[in-house]
Amino acid sequence: NVLVCDEAGALSIAGVMGGLESEITDQTKNVLLEGAAWNFINIRRTANHHNLPSEASYRFSRGVHPALAEAGVRRGLYWMQKWANGMVAPDLVDNYPIPPKDPILEVSEADVKRLLGIEISAEKIAELLTRLEFKCQVEGTRVSAATPPFRMDIGEGVVGVADVIEEIARMYGYDKIPETRIGDSLPPQIGNPTYEWEENLRDQLSTLGLQETVNYRLTSPEAQERIGLQGEFVKIANPSTPEKRVLRRSLMASILEVIEKNARLRDSLAFFEIGPVFLPNKGELPDEPHKLAMAMMGRRQPPAWDTIDSTVMDFYDMKGAIESLLAGLGLKDVVYTPADTSTQPGAAFHPGKSAEVTVNGKVMGAFGELHPVAAAKYEFGDTPVLAAEFDLEALRAAQPAYEITPVPAFPPMLEDIALIVDESLPAAQIEALIRQTGGKMLTEVRLFDVYRGEQIGEGKKSLAYALTYQAPDRTLTDKEAAKLRQKIVRRLEHELGAELRG
Repeated sequence: NVLVCDEAGALSIAGVMGGLESEITDQTKNVLLEGAAWNFINIRRTANHHNLPSEASYRFSRGVHPALAEAGVRRGLYWMQKWANGMVAPDLVDNYPIPPKDPILEVSEADVKRLLGIEISAEKIAELLTRLEFKCQVEGTRVSAATPPFRMDIGEGVVGVADVIEEIARMYGYDKIPETRIGDSLPPQIGNPTYEWEENLRDQLSTLGLQETVNYRLTSPEAQERIGLQGEFVKIANPSTPEKRVLRRSLMASILEVIEKNARLRDSLAFFEIGPVFLPNKGELPDEPHKLAMAMMGRRQPPAWDTIDSTVMDFYDMKGAIESLLAGLGLKDVVYTPADTSTQPGAAFHPGKSAEVTVNGKVMGAFGELHPVAAAKYEFGDTPVLAAEFDLEALRAAQPAYEITPVPAFPPMLEDIALIVDESLPAAQIEALIRQTGGKMLTEVRLFDVYRGEQIGEGKKSLAYALTYQAPDRTLTDKEAAKLRQKIVRRLEHELGAELRG
């Protein structure tokens, strides 16, 4: 706070409000006029602190040039002489030790052409600015313009030059500036392959019926440890709340919280999230691999008049969504094996209802039903929850280049085979061996039936596959198809101990 005082005490709060001693009454005969320029930040703070909005604080808080103080006093004296027959003292008392110099801006004809697109001579520029009380000096194609004190809106440097050119355009006349088309060409647009690939991934997941969620990257160790996640976290130096004191290491923990919050609101839930996780890196910035998390819970179909009791989603619903997603990405040689429950994310899944996904021998991620121990830490009720987490960098690296192949001109041959194998043998391993043996002539392998019963014995299961043979350059004969089938069956019997079911 700044006070204006005399020997008797305070007269006013500077730039905000006058006191009783500065009031004009009918008995006033002698008037002392004070003109000042105060720091606009101090004036604004003082007025707000004392809740004293006034005409003075409104003006001073927006900035007043010091050179206007004397001009204001002289203007006041003029009106006092004219209206009240006042007698003015001969001299002004001025406490102004270092008057600021008016900023000088250099404006060239080239600058005007660059910003306005028109040619204006230096003499014309000086003429236009002189009308606005700029003090101008022409030097060839350049004009030196001194900003008048009352133009506090004119900046300095590059900004000031742009402000002056705007004033030139205003005085020249906007209507005199011709309209022209943009003649420049757009620079080459460089795309972001990673972003575009993730956008395609989002589109495919949305098509499969999943809704995208975006969660906070800040979380707590307790929230992440609900799925059995162990290890160090990247800690925040100044957390806003205890619940947001570390950076997440898993997307699956975040998306399960979304399922938990919505479990009581809807009968069917299916979400996905794409984003980074943060892994500590000693002495370095944390690693930030991008992950994909998926979660499902609830009815397979919403209740309707023609569906009395819709079953809840299970392991195979999640597997079907993942198969469709990977097929949409063009990934081949996809193998599903039992998940490793000793590591993440497999540790969060039920050991008998989970799977690990590999492509070309490299692990992409895992999915399955949430382990009962982990599920008990959430408020899911009795409904099973399916979840998945994938490494996006590995998925993108595994995506093959697109191949353009002609539509087959020759008819396919269809055949079914049923195999009796050990219960512990994964169906994906059998399919991979069938595809490898069939080669290019075998265009499709599809598992369509699984049977367990007394007819095939305990510890055994029957898997039925639909095979499609097709040649790109001819129609296959029955003899060729039988030879290929025999080759497949022999290898299955020799390497996997499979038995052809009659």
